[in-house]
Amino acid sequence: MAADRVVSDSIVINAPAAKIFDLLADPRRHGSIDGSGALRGTVSGPERLGLGDRFGMQMRIVLPYRVTNTVVEYEPDRRIAWQHVARHTWRYELSPAGPDQTTVTESWDWSGSPVARPMELMDFPAKNTQAIRRTLRRLKQVIEATP
Repeated sequence: MAADRVVSDSIVINAPAAKIFDLLADPRRHGSIDGSGALRGTVSGPERLGLGDRFGMQMRIVLPYRVTNTVVEYEPDRRIAWQHVARHTWRYELSPAGPDQTTVTESWDWSGSPVARPMELMDFPAKNTQAIRRTLRRLKQVIEATP
């Protein structure tokens, strides 16, 4: 990863990593935590993601489109990441923060993308930094509200 082409943020959630990972590994639940406002409509793919699995979703950033993601990193209860054709990687890393507490770090890595420079010109790093913060807050709310 090129550190200058990765944005991330972290939050502590009052729940074990397994509970958080269960939500992250279920693409059908991503709409409940999406802080970007871009995820719209249906999500297709397996109920539980694994390494190499593909899932698609309806998106909208200015215009509607559909994107298919492939899981490129997978360590149960610790890390999950996916990327699409433009090779942007969305990553969630989970680490213990105390008894029944987990630090969740979400990052967007566009270092391997052939369209990295246009993404920067369109201010996507700043926009995604804000979306990450909103997503993490929503993730915390959803997880902590669920018994």
